[in-house]
Order: sequence, then structure tokens, then C-alpha cells
Amino acid sequence: MNNYYSQQNHGPFELIGIGDLQLEEGGTLPDCRLAVSLHGQLNAAKDNAILVPTWYSGTSKVMEQVYIGAGRALDPDKYFIICVNQIGGGLSTSPSNSNGPDFPQIRIGDDVRAQHRLLTEHFGLTSLALVVGGSMGAQQTYEWAVRYPEFVKRAAPMAGTARNTEHDFLFTETLIDAITTDPGFHKGLYHSPEQVAAGLKRHAQLWTVMGWSTEFFRTRRHQALGFASMAEFVDTFMTGYFAPMDPNNLLCMAWKWQRGDVSRHTAGDLPAALGRIKAKTYVMPISHDMFFPVSDCQTEQLLIAGSEFRPLQSVDGHLGLFGTDAQMVAQFDANIRELLATPVV
Repeated sequence: MNNYYSQQNHGPFELIGIGDLQLEEGGTLPDCRLAVSLHGQLNAAKDNAILVPTWYSGTSKVMEQVYIGAGRALDPDKYFIICVNQIGGGLSTSPSNSNGPDFPQIRIGDDVRAQHRLLTEHFGLTSLALVVGGSMGAQQTYEWAVRYPEFVKRAAPMAGTARNTEHDFLFTETLIDAITTDPGFHKGLYHSPEQVAAGLKRHAQLWTVMGWSTEFFRTRRHQALGFASMAEFVDTFMTGYFAPMDPNNLLCMAWKWQRGDVSRHTAGDLPAALGRIKAKTYVMPISHDMFFPVSDCQTEQLLIAGSEFRPLQSVDGHLGLFGTDAQMVAQFDANIRELLATPVV
């Protein structure tokens, strides 16, 4: 097992078994276990629960470090906050802690059905005050709101879309190719991430190009983050971040990300799918995001009845999700605080 995914690095989290999970692509994920980080207490009415799903490569640890805390919008003194690590991410059941390259193909819908089982059977919940997530967490947020419209009272998808675009699909394919074309990958039968170091470095370089914005480079934002040169930023920050991760985990999440699409519930009709949403929804793209551009997010937002468009301003682009821009995080807090104060039926 890869020690990167340990309690020491990403805890505390609790592993909760939900039993065998039938998968959308066919087959079963036996003895599925979800890694869950809990903050705050569930009230007597059980109406203060907030679900926070994770994004590509990220775990519950980054969510609690950037977005959760006393006095914040996601305040554990007021809410019962449940951070669930996605299947395949390394903490929950994943290739790295089960059968490696033979791990089955997982869909966003599989994650959400697993989370629903966790919330209803383990915690006894019948509703969520809010689902909020960024990137692949936004894909899960949309899936929740479409699949379980009565369960979700409020939704806040951030820096993500309800249906992945062809552009984003193709870019994600380059991330996959960066890993799988490394001879050390050996069809997923490597012994450690170090054997795939060259592929993981190319993967990190691609993330650097698209994860930040052109304005990030032009204004030399890497210096504000403490790096004297772009080469140091890429080698130390970006490559250092991805280098210890399990390649099969990344590939599992990438395949899932590419196929995020709530319209499969309605035979490809996206307006019909988004028309199912009953949650009060704030759509929050990041202004300079090149993965999920503002225009793509607004096109979907206009299909959600009663929703509001709340773009977050930051030249840090998609990777502003990691909390590098304090002003953007403050905008997130203001929006979520307002959304949680909005009465819902």
C-alpha cells in the first residue's frame, strides 16, 4: 500500500463499509469502503448536514484545510459536515488499496449512490442542507441534485460542469497519456510511483499549463506563492505534489471525470436533466478557469430553475481551488453563507 494515502498525511478519517456496490458499467465493487472526515455534530432534527465530496487528486484533508472552520461559512459549530473521499482517490476503496490495474471502471453516479447509502443507512439522514464541491466535487454535486432532487435542499457546484465538454475530455486524455506512455508504467503493474516518475512529471507539467491561467503566468503569481522561478515552481510545487500519488488511482479518477454527465438520466437531454433540480443552486465557476470556463458553466446555470450565477474572481484559475487566493476563498465563504441563510422548502 502507498504510504502517501495514510492517516498521517490525510487523516483523521474513518473508513466506513457500505457493502457491495453495483456499478453502472457492470459488475460489483465488493466490500466498498468510504473514507469519511467528520466535522461538527448532527442536530436532533438531522437537518444541518452538509456533504463535501472531493476532486481529482484531492482528499478530505485539503477541503478541511481550505474551506472548513469556526467562523467560516462551513462552520462545524453550526453544521455537521461530512467530507467523503471519492472512490478511486486513494483513501476510499481504490486501485492502490485493492487490485491495482484490474480495478473496475467507476462513474460519478457510483460515487453518489455510495454516498447516498452512507448518509441514509449509516447516519440516518433524509436530507442535506447543502452539497458543495469543486471540480470533480462539482460533478458529484450536480449528480446529487439531479439524482436525488428531494434530498438536496441547496447545491453549490464550484469550478465544474454537469456534463463534461469534448474539450475537457480531450485534455484529460493528455493527462492519461502522460502516465500510460511512461515505459515504467508497465500496463499498471509498476511497484511504486517512483517507477512512473517521468510520466507523473509530464502529468504535472500539463496541469501547470492548464490548471493555472495565462494571467497567472503573466503576472508572475508563482513568486507571490514563494517560488523564485517557474522552473522551481513546476519541479517543487507541481511535480512534488503529484509525484507520490498512485498512477492507477489518477487514471481511475480521470476516466470518471471524462464521463461526468447528468444527462445520461434523460437520454442525453441536458435541459431535462437539469430541470429535475429542486435545490436552491449557486453555480460558482472561477473567472480564469481553463478546464471549466465561465461560459460553459453559465450555459448550464441558465437551465436550472431559480439558480444564481456566482462566479469567483481569481487569476489563479482552476487551481485556485487549493486556497492560493485568499480573496477568492473569501468570495466562496460569502456565497455559501448567503446560500445557507436562504430559506428552502
